[in-house]
Amino acid sequence: MKYYILKLFKLIVNASYRREFFKNRRIYKKEFIKSSKINVELARLRKISRYKLTSSEILETKILIPDSASFCFIYDEIFSSEVYRFEASNTAPIIIDAGANIGLSVIYFKQLYPNSKIIAFEPDEEIFSVLEKNINSFNFENVELIKKALWKEECVLSFEAEGADGGRVDFNNTSQGELKIAATKLSSFLNERIDFLKIDIEGSELEVLVECQEKLINVDKMFVEYHSFENKEQSLSKIITIIENAGFRYLINSPGLASNQPFIHQNAYLGMDMQLNIYAYRK
Repeated sequence: MKYYILKLFKLIVNASYRREFFKNRRIYKKEFIKSSKINVELARLRKISRYKLTSSEILETKILIPDSASFCFIYDEIFSSEVYRFEASNTAPIIIDAGANIGLSVIYFKQLYPNSKIIAFEPDEEIFSVLEKNINSFNFENVELIKKALWKEECVLSFEAEGADGGRVDFNNTSQGELKIAATKLSSFLNERIDFLKIDIEGSELEVLVECQEKLINVDKMFVEYHSFENKEQSLSKIITIIENAGFRYLINSPGLASNQPFIHQNAYLGMDMQLNIYAYRK
């Protein structure tokens, strides 16, 4: 009797194992095919000249891409490395995306938390047009797109458009008034609990953080991309002080722009000699 019971038990276990094996094999095969398609598409996009408008279905919905080189870098950061991944305490977190560019971060946040409420800022008029079309393609709910820069006051600013992800406020007013953008204060949007605040605004981060520092108590997690510009005073210590005073602990790494032998040569991109990702979270 024990023999038949043992044999039956082995049959059940083996059948269960086979089902799990084939299930996992199907999953791995599906993921492998998806990964291969993504790599092929990224290779195609890398061959396209810079600042040439194109499109892709790499996210399974057609999106517009104004610059393939910056897209490939940002895609790797957001969807491969998942630099913005965070755990929320609820299924409908409130997210502020300062510097949404063409919408990859918004799409990622909505995939991570479908019921999230997102407020996204992008001041570049042409890039905002792409952002709007991309987000509308996904038919997301609870996404508010605001065509304004974030700054220390409500005003109109001169703006340097780069054509991709490098557009910035013209600190030196060298654009001779060719491009003007509306600016608003971040503090106006921090009157309730914010689960995640992302700030990637190409050098305006200090002015914005100084303006809203008293409201950062309402923010649970914060990502800040720090930009250091050649021939401009560095402000990392001031930003870190604001983060510390707001009760955050932080980690820092570099997203790509770095100099291996900085005493000999400093690498630079669009006038920047350093970029840092700052991850701030509650102690």
